[in-house]
Amino acid sequence: MAQTISIGATQHIDLLKAKLGRELKLFNTDGLKVELEESPAGKFTFLAFSVSNCGPHRISQEEVQSVFKHYLADIISDIILTHWEDILLKDIIRENYYYFNEEEKKLIYDYALRHINREGQESGPTIYWANRKSRILHKLIDFLHYNNRIIIEGFIRFRLKEYVSELKEAADKAVDDFLIEREYQEFVQLLKYFVEIQEPKVEVVHVLIRGNGVFRLYDGNMQPIRSDYMEGFMIDLSDNEINYEDLLISALITIAPREITLHCKSSNGMSTTLDTIRNVFTGRVKECTGCPMCGTGRRS
Repeated sequence: MAQTISIGATQHIDLLKAKLGRELKLFNTDGLKVELEESPAGKFTFLAFSVSNCGPHRISQEEVQSVFKHYLADIISDIILTHWEDILLKDIIRENYYYFNEEEKKLIYDYALRHINREGQESGPTIYWANRKSRILHKLIDFLHYNNRIIIEGFIRFRLKEYVSELKEAADKAVDDFLIEREYQEFVQLLKYFVEIQEPKVEVVHVLIRGNGVFRLYDGNMQPIRSDYMEGFMIDLSDNEINYEDLLISALITIAPREITLHCKSSNGMSTTLDTIRNVFTGRVKECTGCPMCGTGRRS
């Protein structure tokens, strides 16, 4: 006698039916008979499945049930990650960080996605996504081994606490990222203001950045800038505790040139500084694609 296996949920029922329908066709071609009955129960909708062996193969009912439950577990784990995860993450952000506006919550959500998938600018599933899928799948298989009825929201809440905690941690890190980025943008706007309110002391500045982070500044005639207002900046600094990147930005803010050309023999470890220069001096920065200054990294 075929046992009934029930799946209950408050949402994504049509998606469950569509995905399960494709799998049911595979069962039917193997001589297995699957019957589906849908029934509402308050805010929940239940899909009740019964599967039996009607083919020539001698497969026990227990084996049929086991294989079918594995199929169900795989489909449910996939839907949890591709659909419920999005809702869970947004709910976590909405409930814990309600004081942010909708646009800010959207940015936090985007940061959180990058944290849980470690994906940066990549698209599509990552190894971290696959790892979560594997952990959820094994918990589902274990649960269905002892149970013929599952409510997906309840399963997530009570059986996937570690997974939900992982999403909460990603949201917390995302908020930190958002606040750091907001402070950075405010900092950039302040520097832009300083640049805009003062007259340029030099029209054109060439910035030569060496591999060790030390920089030199030259005017439009390729002469080193050594005027009084640059005292303390234009030195071949050797003190390892001095922050060359802060000095470079301070020097450029002091000069406020109309045009900046960057000559980077090596920008290792200075990408953030260079981005800050581009953001502060919007429309004024050029990139040298190659010249004797870049090639030798020296100029006296």
